[in-house]
Amino acid sequence: MTDTTVGLIGILCLFGLLILRTPVAFAMLVVGFFGYGLLEGMRSASALLLTESYSAVANYSLIVVPMFILLGNISSVAGYSRGLYDAAFAWVGRFRGGLASASVIGCAAFSAVSGSSVATAVTLGKVALPEMKRLGYADSLATGSIAAGGTLGFLIPPSTGFVLYAILTEESIGRLFMAGILPGLMLMVLFMAVVWLVSTMDPTAGPRGEKVPFRERFTLLMKAAPLLFVIVASIGGIYLGVFSPVEASGIGAGLVLLLALVQRKLSWMTFKEAVFGTLQTSAMLYMIVIGANILNPFFSVTHIPAMLGEGLGAMNLGAYGTLIVILLAYVVLGMFMDGLSMLVITIPIVFPVILSFGFDPIWFGVVAVIVIEMGMITPPVGINVFVVRGVADNVSLGTVFKGVTPFLLAMLLGLILIILFPQIALIIPTTMFG
Repeated sequence: MTDTTVGLIGILCLFGLLILRTPVAFAMLVVGFFGYGLLEGMRSASALLLTESYSAVANYSLIVVPMFILLGNISSVAGYSRGLYDAAFAWVGRFRGGLASASVIGCAAFSAVSGSSVATAVTLGKVALPEMKRLGYADSLATGSIAAGGTLGFLIPPSTGFVLYAILTEESIGRLFMAGILPGLMLMVLFMAVVWLVSTMDPTAGPRGEKVPFRERFTLLMKAAPLLFVIVASIGGIYLGVFSPVEASGIGAGLVLLLALVQRKLSWMTFKEAVFGTLQTSAMLYMIVIGANILNPFFSVTHIPAMLGEGLGAMNLGAYGTLIVILLAYVVLGMFMDGLSMLVITIPIVFPVILSFGFDPIWFGVVAVIVIEMGMITPPVGINVFVVRGVADNVSLGTVFKGVTPFLLAMLLGLILIILFPQIALIIPTTMFG
């Protein structure tokens, strides 16, 4: 068999393992190890496993993963996420669909500390869904706004998606974090516009909330101020060049822990819950990085990425035609795979193609993450849909998928705007780093 044939068989085996529900990290590890061993010898594969496993976990940049996850977990168990939601509702709740809009704002704010789409959807879902049910919101709008808002956790920094993309492509984590800010805020505004449109077309879907007096609104905003301060300090510090993303993650986690202790919002039990949750999620992400570091050399020796680039070039689609083909492939894959799996499996294959056509790698990171976000709420997998369904009482999957449909259209509009106007993603990192 030729090297390319072995590579294609490896890809089929990889998807087969994923269909059988094998964890993506171990699926990549198995295929990469045995595929590389078949082509280069088991001694070389064993050496690769040893060296790449060590280099992956010893990567200094990866420290941002457990630190920002700890920041989000402590914020959740300390009740700061509830404070964000209450403050947002106090300011926008009196408008049509105000509670759903507050949920979107809350998701965006919590995304700035959690870095996780699933964590954002679960945390805000537990807080917001009972309130929307109590006020008579349509199940589709209530669950759709949470599921879509949760996807912002994969885009708004500190995004675990950007961290993995940076490691896989050797790009700057700081530049990627900065590139995600404006697109994330733009999607938040588009989601709020969707809520307003749905509530205007069907006033019973998103009734107005009670008007909150200004003094109470200000009081609730002050209660959310500690976490907002942590967000501004960590992300703002990166933008101003005061500290690196790694330092920002440690400072953010330390600040929120100190605030929770000073305000007596953290017990020994809740602290252990936050730490164990951080260890569990971090271990999963570290294993994914190790698996990707074993799989990528296997792909390299099969020459599949180079052949893909040559094949797309031979089609004479041009730069943007090729980009559309790649993004359509992401959309299809997103119907069956979770976001992290798509990222670590596809980026090593498509990234050289993107560079060959002269696209900015930071800009493409934002585009890829948005398309992966869309996969998080696209049937039949749509991991955020299943997560929200899990915290919503007596709501069918069909209802949730119906609710996210207009938000998917908003994400598509946002994606088109970023493709047409790349500076939406690039203006902040360009201004900051030159």
